[in-house]
Amino acid sequence: MAPRLLAPLTVLPFVLGVAWLAPGAAAQDHSTPWGDPDLQGFWTNTTTTPLQRPDDLAGKTMLTDEELAIRDPQVAEAVSFDDPQGRGRGGYNEFWVERGNLLSQTSLIVDPTDGRLPAMTAAAQRRHDAFMARWTAPPTTWEDLNILDRCITRGLPGAMIPGFYNHNYLIVQTPDHVVVQLEMIHDARIVPLDGRAHLPGRIRQWLGDPRGRWEGETLVVESTNFSPKTEQRPNFFGIYFPVFSTGEQLHFVERFTRVDADTLDYRFTVTDAAVDARPWTAATPMTRIEQPLFEYACHEGNYAMANGLSGTRAAEAGATGAR
Repeated sequence: MAPRLLAPLTVLPFVLGVAWLAPGAAAQDHSTPWGDPDLQGFWTNTTTTPLQRPDDLAGKTMLTDEELAIRDPQVAEAVSFDDPQGRGRGGYNEFWVERGNLLSQTSLIVDPTDGRLPAMTAAAQRRHDAFMARWTAPPTTWEDLNILDRCITRGLPGAMIPGFYNHNYLIVQTPDHVVVQLEMIHDARIVPLDGRAHLPGRIRQWLGDPRGRWEGETLVVESTNFSPKTEQRPNFFGIYFPVFSTGEQLHFVERFTRVDADTLDYRFTVTDAAVDARPWTAATPMTRIEQPLFEYACHEGNYAMANGLSGTRAAEAGATGAR
């Protein structure tokens, strides 16, 4: 892939009516010329630490340095896409991925304290089971595939959770806006800071309607008005999160805090009474990187959608003819 120079963002100064500070320009004091904390730059949150705490670490919130040194290569081997023995691990090998390393924390989820997702409501569980039945079966229609397979979005919180590649972000700021550009699916989240009200409830968006404010050194972003079409929650939460989003009642609160020149503390809280029995919070550091974001072409024109569906129809026709 060739580096993308993020052409859509080059017009933001004109759209927003103010020049933005180039990433790294205020690296000495970590503040912008207008006095806000400087979050700007290219960041990654890639890690092999899972969203949920593994069963063998139940009751343990942090790894010691010794435990981390032992477990890190073990996890790397367990999640590797390399397939020297022909076990059929899929279409990727490790050349294509950006794994990162384990964190000392044993799960990204920090609340509940058991490091596990809360139970789903009965209605959400039924929707989840119905989706999983469609997603794991040969597709009849494009609606049987998740929103990432369809090259639309990973939804939230999925777009801000580490996976196995492309979990890189560009943050730029003006006095009245913050923009978070995602490498995965090339979403751009434009966050107003001017105190405006959320959109009317009838207007729903894939990544919600964000509003930001500063609480001391922390940028707080609250997002509402999510599309009900994004509610797709797979039944596994290991290293790879293909899509993870909740429904239209989601209230999504993020906190970005600059820790030092190379680190952001990032954490989010998910509140969706229609899906989860209680709110939950995850935390993961973001680390500064020097490389730019790259183009995310998804299925190169989304040919995989038509080809996958037509291939399944051909397979079905062949099976029918054989009988």
